[in-house]
Amino acid sequence: MLGRNAAGIYWMFRYLERCENNARLLRAGLRISMTQYDHASQDWESVLMATSIKTLFDEIYDECNSSSVINFILREKENPSSVISSIDKARQNARMIRTVLTKEVFESINEIYFNLKRLLKRPVTEQSLPKTIDIIQRQSALVRGCLHGTMLRNDVYDFARLGTFVERADNTARILDMKYHILLPAVSYVGSSVDISQWENILRSVSAYQSYRWLNENELNPQGICNYLILDDRLPRSLNFCSKNISLNLKSLSQSYNTSFCSVKMSSGQSLYLKQLGIEEIFKNGLHEFLSTFLVKLNSISNQIEKDFRFYK
Repeated sequence: MLGRNAAGIYWMFRYLERCENNARLLRAGLRISMTQYDHASQDWESVLMATSIKTLFDEIYDECNSSSVINFILREKENPSSVISSIDKARQNARMIRTVLTKEVFESINEIYFNLKRLLKRPVTEQSLPKTIDIIQRQSALVRGCLHGTMLRNDVYDFARLGTFVERADNTARILDMKYHILLPAVSYVGSSVDISQWENILRSVSAYQSYRWLNENELNPQGICNYLILDDRLPRSLNFCSKNISLNLKSLSQSYNTSFCSVKMSSGQSLYLKQLGIEEIFKNGLHEFLSTFLVKLNSISNQIEKDFRFYK
């Protein structure tokens, strides 16, 4: 496959995943802000910090509040990571690689593009945000369903899944870091009802609350939740699950092209490390430090994927 076609598939699904992940971050920010009326602006600022777009936000907006953050992440065209910008780029990539997509996948991308354009035509209020997020998540699920139901399990599929899991792992790490490193106002809040409520909201933001309660009859606790979101390979949004699938898809591409790629070795090492890691060790060395290191390694793997498959040649 031509490098530019591989790049188109990979980035199309990264942008589609980013649309949903932005919505999930906003849901987490909204729910957490509702538990801390005295720290509302700080909570919304933490959403910007988690997505590394605080500097750009400050250049465009004078005040950090729920309305400005919500519309910056959903509708701001000058924000290259906003939902509206991401869906634009996803559709551009889809049109470029139209011949390698099934009719169902291509039409579902067109559908989400036009629906989100209409949905985000006007400013989104804090009151209408939950409904807006629900629509974005349902539209994203439609594209995933068409991908799984109609695409051949070949190199096109592998690049699509790579884009999805790289972006998803990045998002889960950022959501966790947003809570633990930024949101807790003081040490005295640790273990309080506010703290536990925020951890519950983190679970809900990645659609993991119900499954966590199925598997853990005991009460919610930070270590148990982090163990689930980081190390449990049954959860589709855990760091372990995403890393394992990045490795599997890269190995599949290596077999398809009969070539040994550096990214395969890097991703296998990361997956094995997470498989052998214990949550006690993570907490001992610092959750924020672990998540920061994970994001750096994930970015290195992503950069190596671009080099290995000559995305821009």
